Amino acid sequence: MEYGAEFIFPPNDLHNHASCVVELPDGDLFAVWYSGSGEREADDVCIMGSRRHSGVWSEPFVAADTPGFPDCNPCLAVDSRGHLWLFWPTILDNHWESALLKYKISSDYSDPSRPPNWYTEKVLHVKPGVEFQEAVRNNLEKHWLREAAGRPEEEAGAILEHCRRIQSMAESKLSCRLGWMPRAHPLVLESGRLILPLYSDGFDFSIMAVTDDWGEHWSFSVPIVGAANIQPALARRKDGTIVAYMRDNGPPPKRIMVSESADGGMSWTEVSDTELPNPGSGVDVVVWENGLWALVYNDTEDGRHSLAVSLSDDEGRTWKWTRHLERDDPGSDAGSYSYPSVVQTKDGVLHVTYSFAVPKSRLHIENSGRKIYETIKHAWFDVEWVVHGGSS
Repeated sequence: MEYGAEFIFPPNDLHNHASCVVELPDGDLFAVWYSGSGEREADDVCIMGSRRHSGVWSEPFVAADTPGFPDCNPCLAVDSRGHLWLFWPTILDNHWESALLKYKISSDYSDPSRPPNWYTEKVLHVKPGVEFQEAVRNNLEKHWLREAAGRPEEEAGAILEHCRRIQSMAESKLSCRLGWMPRAHPLVLESGRLILPLYSDGFDFSIMAVTDDWGEHWSFSVPIVGAANIQPALARRKDGTIVAYMRDNGPPPKRIMVSESADGGMSWTEVSDTELPNPGSGVDVVVWENGLWALVYNDTEDGRHSLAVSLSDDEGRTWKWTRHLERDDPGSDAGSYSYPSVVQTKDGVLHVTYSFAVPKSRLHIENSGRKIYETIKHAWFDVEWVVHGGSS
């Protein structure tokens, strides 16, 4: 069995969150995350990066920064040409609904002693098609009505008011075109198609941005409209079906939500719940070369104090083995372990990066006014570590 873990950089008193990791063609790992003094009110937040070369993470460097604005939620992909993509949103007014989606691409990143040299940087203008409003009209209300059914009158009323607000937003061009953010890896198909999963905290649902010509043109899927299904993570079955696993941002019972596409990510089945719990936190999934699927997620309905990896041998229909990367008892001394990013490297090992935040007392750090210290943690393991050390 193989397992290892390390911090990418020492924990500090900044908010370090929402990492994404990829393997580069030479076998190095490259990770990004956002870092700053706060994610909802501060303007000093930027995208940081680090490269793991010869088993050692580099000193973090700035990977993207819009001076005077917070940059958040980065994600990475290496396309079928070997070019490296970085996607992230710039938040215009410290509200997620104002997110402006950006990306840049590099073919010059082989030198581990320096950051990538990006040859293009663009705004990805999201312009949903005419079916956007139709999908909202046809799908949104039935999902939220289902959530409101049987609840106390005041709670049901708040749920339906939320639904009406989203329906009103869908009639505004600006609301439809702003606020879209990435979280998990894009899916790169053999054809060269790149499918970028996006979500909106304003709409509380998800959509896909798709390019077949390396970003020269983008098209957008029919939205995946449910009751607060956001931050999709994608996996592809052998028959070509794409499965999206999504965070549950709605009322309880809170479960990882799922939808499927049989046409390359352009249309999606009705959103449904899985049996897996979710506390309103990001998930990630990867198809292992041995045919197993690995899902990394917070396996609670309340709190991020437990981070699990589950394995499936039937392409995500059931999850037979589970082992924990982190697990605390809930309470004031519990840590927060969240927003995993998972990738398989050429040697068949899985690598996960995730947000790691614990009370400073647990790290024996003194002389700081901030109670929580944060970093990005990196863990790696093989199949045997999960199967023989976990539960089934």
